[in-house]
Amino acid sequence: MLENTVLVTGGAGYIGSHVCLSLLDAGWGVVVVDDLSTGNRDLVPDGAVFIEGDIGDRETAAGALADHRCRAVMHFAGSTIVPESVAEPLKYYRNNTCASRTLLDACVAAGVEGFIFSSTAAVYGNPETLPVDEDAELRPITPYGTSKLMTEWMLRDVSAATSMRTVALRYFNVAGADPGGRSGQSTPNATHLIKVACETACGKRDTMTIFGDDYDTPDGTCIRDFIHVTDLADAHVAGLNYLMGGGASAVMNCGYGRGFSVRQVIDTVEEVSGRPLPVTVGPRRTGDIAQIFAVTNRVREALDWTPRLDDLRTIVASAYAWESRTAPSDG
Repeated sequence: MLENTVLVTGGAGYIGSHVCLSLLDAGWGVVVVDDLSTGNRDLVPDGAVFIEGDIGDRETAAGALADHRCRAVMHFAGSTIVPESVAEPLKYYRNNTCASRTLLDACVAAGVEGFIFSSTAAVYGNPETLPVDEDAELRPITPYGTSKLMTEWMLRDVSAATSMRTVALRYFNVAGADPGGRSGQSTPNATHLIKVACETACGKRDTMTIFGDDYDTPDGTCIRDFIHVTDLADAHVAGLNYLMGGGASAVMNCGYGRGFSVRQVIDTVEEVSGRPLPVTVGPRRTGDIAQIFAVTNRVREALDWTPRLDDLRTIVASAYAWESRTAPSDG
């Protein structure tokens, strides 16, 4: 058993599996708890201990923490589809907020030193000023964003009342795949733009839809701050080092600080794949905002984090390479 072991909830998922790779590369011991409701067992890297279970079950959480003497926890398990949260809000309050409360209770009892939480830019809602920094007003417009914000509030209060220190990383739009091809996004029925576009380019989808082209943006489509999943994973390891070094509890944006539109992403996928994409334009989706991108000074300075893959074409190329591995044969 390694002395420095991290419990990773949702480690069989997209972001969680990439963080496991970065942790293992950095020499940490990794224990994954995932119920495989959306995760893929094959994405859990060799070298990580795997426990199939629900992190919202206190006995499962407490058992994993005690058996492996975990010093820290990284919490990715939860539901993440924004439109679904609007249709099924109670699912999101159960899977995100209630499960996080149960996990935190087990962590405090086990004496966990550091806790890193997978939060989201959705806590900002539709910000009045851009780019948005961590001190902006928090006014989520979907149950997904609200469920994450409620967990942030719990982290704030727990870190004030106990010795556990916490970091909440507010992700912007995560995309891409491990440059070495070890992991990628395998979520069924994914709604993430770059994955959907790459699936379409590979022939896994007959067509894709732009949800609204009448936004107040230069080309009428939504603008998002895309961050490569490997850079995001490295930020988690940097956050862990920060907490283990005595860093104070904090909230930090994770993005690159600039945005690209839906049409710019589609153009880039067409360029990378060499194929035109069959695209239709549909109505706006509930919960979508026109544009958002981040102020990232805090994460760069506090964690000494510098992204290595800060390029839209690089992000798209890695995602396309991952999808191409399982593309249907032309013959």
